[in-house]
Amino acid sequence: MKTKSERPMFRVSFARITGPDDQGKDILGKPREIGAVWPRKNGKSGGIVSLDIIPVELTQRQGVLFLVPATDEDGGAQ
Repeated sequence: MKTKSERPMFRVSFARITGPDDQGKDILGKPREIGAVWPRKNGKSGGIVSLDIIPVELTQRQGVLFLVPATDEDGGAQ
């Protein structure tokens, strides 16, 4: 069983911009999980972002990142 320090604090998802709506606001595609934020060791504050993939659209500012708190039910730290 994993300890709390071995569980992510947040899950990182990415949604690409698929185009504008009628008011010119961005329409986002379905978010896809691309990584996690892990707690720092030795009581240090903050977290470390670990990405499994880096979407090309992210480097071109054509999408957004979401940080979703990981829960005990999905294996995250509390």
